[in-house]
Amino acid sequence: MQAAAKPRKVACPGCGEMTEYSPTNAYRPFCSERCKLMDLGDWATEKFRIPDTTPPDLDETE
Repeated sequence: MQAAAKPRKVACPGCGEMTEYSPTNAYRPFCSERCKLMDLGDWATEKFRIPDTTPPDLDETE
């Protein structure tokens, strides 16, 4: 019989607290609902952005 695997611990992206990364943590990789919602708010207010390197379409300006 195999021994149960130790749960993997990761740092919460929001606060840095070590938290279990497993299906039992509904907020993974975050430690809590608060950290998850704060991260979502940062994306919603465009604090975090993925740059768009696509050149503008020349037909749009005509």
